[in-house]
Amino acid sequence: MMAVQLNTRLGDRVEHVCTLPPAPGAVSAVRRRAGAVLAHWNVCPQIVEDSLLVVSELLTNAIVHALPPAVLRLAWARSEGLGTLRVEVTDAGPVRPRGQAPEGIDPDEHGRGEEIVHALATRHGIHVHAGGVTRWADLVTA
Repeated sequence: MMAVQLNTRLGDRVEHVCTLPPAPGAVSAVRRRAGAVLAHWNVCPQIVEDSLLVVSELLTNAIVHALPPAVLRLAWARSEGLGTLRVEVTDAGPVRPRGQAPEGIDPDEHGRGEEIVHALATRHGIHVHAGGVTRWADLVTA
């Protein structure tokens, strides 16, 4: 169950916000919810699978490397024949110093999420602010 869900329509832009619950299987549950939201918005199929992978990678990064809560924000906008999906995950900031791996994490199995996001997104970035850290990615389609 999501702690907070919000759907907003702002002109030609729609948004969905939800908090990642602190429970096993939360990433897959939020990913399924994101898929349902994207289907409801009629997001172009060309970017749905890529965007769900970006959602998974950014949420997993927040769970493994940051303090809770993690909040997912999806925003879909169409303008001048292009559709842009913004995926944002905000967390409360790093849980450990940069470069220090969490206990029990196999470095061969982790650490590629950032590369995956870079490969799939048209634009991406990180915004550090007083409330924590927001990692974002834009996926654009015609």
